Amino acid sequence: MKVLQVADDGGSARVAFLEGARVAVLKAPHDGIATALDFLTAVGERGLDAAAWRKGAAFEDVPWDALASGGRLALPVTPAEVWGAGVTYKRSADFREEGTGIYDRVYEAPRPELFFKATAARCVAHGQAIGRRRDSTFTASEPEMAIVVAASGTILGFTLANDVSAWDIERDNPLYLPQSKVYAGCFALGPVVVTADEIADPLSLSLHCAVVRGGREVFAGSASTSQLKRPLGELVDWLRRSNPIPDGTVLSTGTGIIQPMDVGLEEGDVVTISCPEIGTLTNPVGWV
Repeated sequence: MKVLQVADDGGSARVAFLEGARVAVLKAPHDGIATALDFLTAVGERGLDAAAWRKGAAFEDVPWDALASGGRLALPVTPAEVWGAGVTYKRSADFREEGTGIYDRVYEAPRPELFFKATAARCVAHGQAIGRRRDSTFTASEPEMAIVVAASGTILGFTLANDVSAWDIERDNPLYLPQSKVYAGCFALGPVVVTADEIADPLSLSLHCAVVRGGREVFAGSASTSQLKRPLGELVDWLRRSNPIPDGTVLSTGTGIIQPMDVGLEEGDVVTISCPEIGTLTNPVGWV
């Protein structure tokens, strides 16, 4: 299932389901389920019969195009925490440092690079503006597959993410990584969460990214999750070591698509990240 969230009249998020060009939006909480996280945890952790649950609930039918352009689309899941995994693709290690250094060492090391990325308030949904730091001269998109994880470590679903990063700040000094990574609008995810049962092999997904400026494509790149250095279960295991995580934690798994130094993000750019099995995540670029 492709699960998402829609804001109701009071601003609260309601779980919804994308089916072709239509979206079924839950009208009112049903059997204790109101949000996407309620649904995902009930299915993934408690074995809820999703089809039976949906038969007993009331839904509003909305066209996807109207929803995506009408301001009601919310984050597909409201993450309690967002974490990132770094240097999980060889191209990422090579770009960040010439020769053998800390990035090459972490790429080869047993322990992965994991860092706190965002709170829900720092995240944006499909169609909303990602942020570019005013003290950065080179902010770039980082197109990634992200996973939604339960407290138990169960992977509840898959989504697309943009781990927007001020690479010039990190390159100046790796100790500046938090400032490179964490700020308003630093993380986009969506447009949906695909439940784990629908992704037969998460390490065979094709990701594509394009940056359009003034109607002209200034960057395009592709990668496959088959290039990931580490299995997803290994990343989740390291994340949970001495670090209890809440249900609905999002872990972004790193990027293999490198935006070159001469094409940093500019205000008004539009970044599109796509994957056939998940969908298309589109965000304009703004300032923060």
